Amino acid sequence: MASFGWKRKIGEKVSKATSQQFEAEAAGEKDVVQNEEGSWLQASKRRKEALQEGCAQKSKQLKDEGASLAENKRYREAIQKWDEALQLTPNDASLYEMKAQVLMSLHEMFPAVHAAEMAVQRNPHSWESWQTLGRAQLGLGEIILAIRSFQVALHIYPMNPELWREDLSWARALQEQQKAARRVDSSEACAQVARPSPQPVPDYDFESDEIVAVCAAIAEKEKTVSANKTMVIVSASGTVETVTEEEDATPPDGAFFIKAR
Repeated sequence: MASFGWKRKIGEKVSKATSQQFEAEAAGEKDVVQNEEGSWLQASKRRKEALQEGCAQKSKQLKDEGASLAENKRYREAIQKWDEALQLTPNDASLYEMKAQVLMSLHEMFPAVHAAEMAVQRNPHSWESWQTLGRAQLGLGEIILAIRSFQVALHIYPMNPELWREDLSWARALQEQQKAARRVDSSEACAQVARPSPQPVPDYDFESDEIVAVCAAIAEKEKTVSANKTMVIVSASGTVETVTEEEDATPPDGAFFIKAR
């Protein structure tokens, strides 16, 4: 049976020259690998940059085509071009802003607000995007939100007279009209509450015993009155007199009166 001893360390009997040669070869191979990896990374980076540049150029072409279509009021075709451009450059805020303008022209306010919000998210420093967002919000009747959007646009570009004179002034005028309408509605509601409500007509039960008894009494009274005789007497001098005579009463003397029919 063979006996086992301690394992010797690798390279214990390797000469120094052989060891140095091995280290040098390993270092050379490492440099080659590093150079190959660097070349591959640089090539990949160049390809990515070229692809991005191509996408940007194609996106710009689609953007210009959409703008030309929008100027000719071919809004649906313009939106289609800009949607294709957004597939290539999804962070282009100007594409969303132009799309929002066209959607407002089509009176599609909810999609317009959404597109303008996307534009503001991608470029919060674009006063055009904030202006378009405010106009879309006005289209939905969101006056307070629109005023805030116009104020942000003015904060970015305070020297724009269009924002001052048209957008913000218009929004504030609408806000005052809304407040006045609410005051009128409130006053009318208060007046309606203060005005006494008419008393409801009582609902009589015409089949109750009390009503039946009253009706019977009235009928009996009318029967008694109808039993009397009513006569119109004209005297010789021309005087007319109405006389009600009961059944047992004695008629007047015919020598003094003439009976008229």
